[in-house]
Amino acid sequence: MSLDAHLELRIGTLDLDVELQAETGETVAVLGPNGAGKTTALRALAGLAPLDAGYIRLAGETLDDGATINVAPERRSVGVVFQDYLLFPHLSALDNVAFGLRSRGHSRSDAHRAAHLALARVGLDEVADAKPRALSGGQTQRVALARALATEPALLLLDEPLAALDQRARATVRRELRQQLSAVPGVRILVTHDPFDAAALADRLVIVEGGRVVQTGSFAEISARPRSTYVAELVGVNLLRGTAVGTRVDLDAGGALVVATATSGAVSTVFHPRAVSLHAGEPSGSPRNVMAARVVGIERLGDRVRVQVAGPVPLVAEVTPAALAELALVEGSPVWAALKATDITVFPS
Repeated sequence: MSLDAHLELRIGTLDLDVELQAETGETVAVLGPNGAGKTTALRALAGLAPLDAGYIRLAGETLDDGATINVAPERRSVGVVFQDYLLFPHLSALDNVAFGLRSRGHSRSDAHRAAHLALARVGLDEVADAKPRALSGGQTQRVALARALATEPALLLLDEPLAALDQRARATVRRELRQQLSAVPGVRILVTHDPFDAAALADRLVIVEGGRVVQTGSFAEISARPRSTYVAELVGVNLLRGTAVGTRVDLDAGGALVVATATSGAVSTVFHPRAVSLHAGEPSGSPRNVMAARVVGIERLGDRVRVQVAGPVPLVAEVTPAALAELALVEGSPVWAALKATDITVFPS
């Protein structure tokens, strides 16, 4: 059930020319700034924006060839989770999930039977009779996912699926969504602007700027060699893998981190370089992770400076040019690094 697409279309000032490939069982995250063409690409795959040229092939079937073939959205084996979920407020969770099946000609009883199974799949069968206003943000997101999965699509599209949640809910729902996606057959395409969502949910990243793909690869590959200032800013986060026991993570590369969320087993930890503070002497205060280190690299990125440090935990910090000058940092300088446990995102590896 692979996806092979070359999306060419113009909408207003956007000139989109993007190639996307994904294999069954793979989650691909499409990232880019506002106006880059991410959502337009998703709409094209869903059949909501016809191609001017190019093609979309899913599981060997041509859905759009930019000329004579353009399969209607309801006839495509595609499920969509929209950014705002778009649940019908007057329908129960069950009827919302059953809606797609009913629109494809299934009987009410068959649609409800499949909808119950889809809700159970995301752990929400007990709220089948509830209206959307009675659900939490995380529950609403899972109902939208169940609706997309009820038709058993070959391609699942998710447009900023966590954007409508507050930061506290996002961490929990992000972990749940990762587990749910791993059990979804077919191809999964995720549109997001959040590198944490991409790191937690995707097997591979496709970076789009100005309607063009500028880089593709795994999170680690792109983080190691960003090809533009935007990419460096976007994925320039620290990603460290290890084994968690409670709130301690013993890192594969050596050293350990204290995190805020207790868990166990193989995990990945992610934190932004701006969360790492640098000090001339050992800092006092609340940071749970404080370590003596040495500067091994300095890179200027506009009005920020990225400082690579080596120590018990290798990491990258980001400071202002003024802070760099105040600390008198050069390669080889000793330095203290501090990181709050609450600034670290943890998810299963």
